[in-house]
Amino acid sequence: MEKQPSVAVLCGGGPAPGINTVVCTITKTFITKGYRVIGLHGGYTGLFCKEKCRQEDMDFDKADMLFNRGGSYLRMSRFKPTDEDFEKRFNLDFFKENNVKLLVTVGGDDTASTANRISKFLVQKQYNIANIHVPKTIDNDLPLPEGIPTFGYQSAKAQGTDLGRTVYEDARTSENWFIVTAMGRSAGHLAFGIGSSCHFPMIIISEMFYKTQMTIDKIVSLCVSSILKRQIRNIPYGCIMISEGVFQSLSEEDVKNAGIAFTYDAHGHPELGKISKSHIIDHLVEKKMKELGVNVKTRPVEVGYEVRCITPKSFDLEYCSMLGMGVYELYTKGVSGCMVCRDGNGKIIPLFLQDLQDPATGKIPPRVVNMKSHEVQFYMKHIMDYITEADYEAAKAIVPNPEEFDFHKILKF
Repeated sequence: MEKQPSVAVLCGGGPAPGINTVVCTITKTFITKGYRVIGLHGGYTGLFCKEKCRQEDMDFDKADMLFNRGGSYLRMSRFKPTDEDFEKRFNLDFFKENNVKLLVTVGGDDTASTANRISKFLVQKQYNIANIHVPKTIDNDLPLPEGIPTFGYQSAKAQGTDLGRTVYEDARTSENWFIVTAMGRSAGHLAFGIGSSCHFPMIIISEMFYKTQMTIDKIVSLCVSSILKRQIRNIPYGCIMISEGVFQSLSEEDVKNAGIAFTYDAHGHPELGKISKSHIIDHLVEKKMKELGVNVKTRPVEVGYEVRCITPKSFDLEYCSMLGMGVYELYTKGVSGCMVCRDGNGKIIPLFLQDLQDPATGKIPPRVVNMKSHEVQFYMKHIMDYITEADYEAAKAIVPNPEEFDFHKILKF
């Protein structure tokens, strides 16, 4: 007699609001249909070792208790298997012994890329195991259909906006400037979303530098540009939002000159969470303002880990529930090797990983902020404060060289 069919679920990368909602919705949906649901702790680590996986059976009561909580009940990992791991350590016994019919992976771009490799590997080995990926990241940088966020992004943005509003009120009250950095390794969605929601007078993201090479000096000059423009307006305060991804885009020489010492994670990415990005920029801006003889007080603020494990907001509770149920719907239709997605009409559709990957690397390319979108263009045009040629005469009363801080000239717009 064949064992009860089971579904294995794992979570990779870093936390995002809604992970528990996805996992627990999958659990409740499959259990009521007669499946066993196995939760794997430690991301992909258990699938690439000969020892017993860190696993536990998920049950309905546990899922009903955890589905609306923040964080991730299933412990996460950034472990990235090598080609040798696939050939020598892939734990096929786990799938056989537990009669696993479906592997569900929850994660961001690197987790999706690894899921794609697992899907191909299983096909090569002729094992009839389906694989469906649930796209998760507060960075919103997975290539979903236009206008569809990755889960966790909306909740993180809402929490970041609450923090941003408080910081902006502090800036106004104390007549300070705050240099704020937000998460976003490959794209500036979170930084732009928080900054624009709070009406920050300057937002700096990697995508802005599509016409010129990004440098530390240009980042500092953009900060100074906003400070000077507000001085002309007789406004002695403000907030500047900077995406942490700008640090990843800097040249090695720039990083070295700025005194930044990166360590790197299992995927080869700089561990941006281990350095205070806002402190670095704050120090450089303060130094530049002193050189210019302008008396401005600046303070650094990090918006990072505070938004990853919050309780998911209503949007992500509903959205993640749909994705969890969508996993079951796609699986019963025989779909595999895909990401589950909800389109603009609310319909669950598969996005096949092989269609999204870069042919040369096999990786899933990030979705970046569209600098030509109306949302971005309107905000830069109407809300952001910066020096333009029309301000030169007034700015000369503060600095002798206002053209050096011309927003359009810095970015070659």
